[in-house]
Amino acid sequence: MPAFDGSDYDPKYDDVRLGKQITRIYNTMKDGVWRTLSEIEEITDDPQASISAQLRHLRKQRFGGHEVDKRPRGDRHMGLFEYRLIPSEESDLGE
Repeated sequence: MPAFDGSDYDPKYDDVRLGKQITRIYNTMKDGVWRTLSEIEEITDDPQASISAQLRHLRKQRFGGHEVDKRPRGDRHMGLFEYRLIPSEESDLGE
């Protein structure tokens, strides 16, 4: 599993938790289905802010360099977005 980082990150407390979290989100999204953060939360039981952060991580090369698409769902003025993950071929997440 690639290393996480950040100002509040402490590997002693965060590595296992974040590793399991990104794997849950990857396993949920690898089917390419469009989902909102709320729909992903219902499946994974992870907070929406964490899901959003992990989707950003999944775009990074060290986390597989996956394609994560984003589009509005419904009226763009409502501010609801949905996401779709297209797995890269070199990923070993969820294996």
